[in-house]
Amino acid sequence: MTPIFVAMLYAKDIYKTYGALEVLKGIDLEVAEKEVISIVGASGAGKSTLLHILASLDQPDQGSVSLKGQALFSLSSNKLAKFRNDHIGLIFQFHNLLPEFTALENVCIPGFIGNRNEAAVLKSGMELLDRLGIIERASHKPSELSGGEQHRVAVARALINQPAIIFADEPSGNLDSANARALHKLFFELRDDLGHTFVIVTHNEELADMADRKLVMRDGRMA
Repeated sequence: MTPIFVAMLYAKDIYKTYGALEVLKGIDLEVAEKEVISIVGASGAGKSTLLHILASLDQPDQGSVSLKGQALFSLSSNKLAKFRNDHIGLIFQFHNLLPEFTALENVCIPGFIGNRNEAAVLKSGMELLDRLGIIERASHKPSELSGGEQHRVAVARALINQPAIIFADEPSGNLDSANARALHKLFFELRDDLGHTFVIVTHNEELADMADRKLVMRDGRMA
């Protein structure tokens, strides 16, 4: 029996220009709960710009984005920041871990920002590190972790607030092939076991082809 997917993210008529450069030229997109979507295309096609707008890190010149029924750009900057912290997970090619904090502290930062109970956040952080196979590295700082371990910490940080959706921008672009393969497998395990939704911008064709849907961008449009 085919599973029934319920759309949770809607983007409509998204345009974005930087100076005289038209980067996005009318993008429409729907993403369903528990779906894994890959977005591919040549450099300069607008993939990362689109991802940043979908994740509310940047605003479009025209168009709208709604997540779980909330129109993102109708919110004030403070309310949008809170909504993003509560409902959106972010994973980048360069993991952006804070060097002065341990792996566990880095994972827990979004939970602390959200004013969640400290003990509950720390417990969740340890459970995520355990699930991702690096609980023994919880007290280590980023400089003491391998590249693959740092990426797993970044994934755990993206999951700590149990977000509705996770956006990943070239998540395996800085990893060797073995660690990249392990990270790709992890995304699908998290979707299957915990029901997470992923939108992934990638140049990695192996990862792109694993997705439920592979979307191709060309010259600011969906091809």
